[in-house]
Amino acid sequence: MSILFKKRVHILQYQKQRLSRTVGAAGIVSLASYIMVLIFSPGRPLPYSDTMTNAAQIMEKAVTITGSYCDTSGIKIDGTIDPNHTGLIGPEYSELMTTVGHLEAKRTTTIPDIAGLIVHLLDRAGVNAGDTVAIGCSASFPALMVASLAAAQAVDVYPVIIISLGASSYGATNTEFNMLDIYNLLLNEKVFNVQPAAVSLGGKKDTGQDFESGVKERLMQQIQLSGIPFIYESDLRKNVSMRMKIYEGNSSGSRISAFINIGGSYANFGTSQLALTLKPGLNKKIPIPSKEERGVLYEMAARDVPVIHLLYIKGLALEYGLPWDPVPLPKPAETKLHDTKSYNTIQFWIISIIYFMALFILVSRKEKMFYQCI
Repeated sequence: MSILFKKRVHILQYQKQRLSRTVGAAGIVSLASYIMVLIFSPGRPLPYSDTMTNAAQIMEKAVTITGSYCDTSGIKIDGTIDPNHTGLIGPEYSELMTTVGHLEAKRTTTIPDIAGLIVHLLDRAGVNAGDTVAIGCSASFPALMVASLAAAQAVDVYPVIIISLGASSYGATNTEFNMLDIYNLLLNEKVFNVQPAAVSLGGKKDTGQDFESGVKERLMQQIQLSGIPFIYESDLRKNVSMRMKIYEGNSSGSRISAFINIGGSYANFGTSQLALTLKPGLNKKIPIPSKEERGVLYEMAARDVPVIHLLYIKGLALEYGLPWDPVPLPKPAETKLHDTKSYNTIQFWIISIIYFMALFILVSRKEKMFYQCI
């Protein structure tokens, strides 16, 4: 282990210690809000459509394949961090790790019914069969990449997906089984049939500036061998422009009907502090920062493309009734989902405003890094 890598781990451990109090306070706020929602504004039950169930079944199949592949290929799964044996939960620290992450949140994203929930969100966004959906995905949440692709396949929409390889802890941080490896496995097993439209290194400035040189070189060789278009541009405006051309020049030739953002990458978020205020789930109208600060998410929003934001997993669980960190994973269509947004009561909106104000104060005054690790 190199001195540089040890130093980076030490810094990240220090950041994690500093975050602990903020995370604890946010947890209390989340719990209080969850109880208030249950008491004062229960969400409308969300019945499963055949399409939602199909998406969950596709995801369940994918998760089974990734877990089995790790077993047969000698890739160790640590049962203490991945008790459901998904193969989609990586180590806390590795050469691919960029920021600290939240283990329980990562494990929650492996629930198959999250794919069904994304089907529901696509429906609420107005997406129909035959449409095109753009997906921007960091390696922090590989299970959400699987869920989004499963949902797109079930709805029969064409996904144009750009992935990056840098990940927060417990994401696709396994150097033997990174994000591109996961994607290729599911293509080879014919779970999915759409190649990534492009790939980037991710990490600092989306060019892996925080990776060691040897790691960066190996990743670039892997990308080159894959034949997938490689985005390597540290300038935000140029990077975003390249991505938008890829999305808008997709082979289906149709307009983008929705954008699914997974994780909090530099290229998708940009540099505006407005990213800290984004609500989990569907966002149809959001404040747009200046062009110099915009990531892809905001360029899509500026074009009136609905944004499905998948980062703050605790908030997503509260909003839609996802079980938190379950062992074992529920079977497809077992989760009792609800949609508080479609149950529009004064009580819910008052609770939501108080909740997000409290979180915003915590983020603003204590740790702006907090939003990256949940």
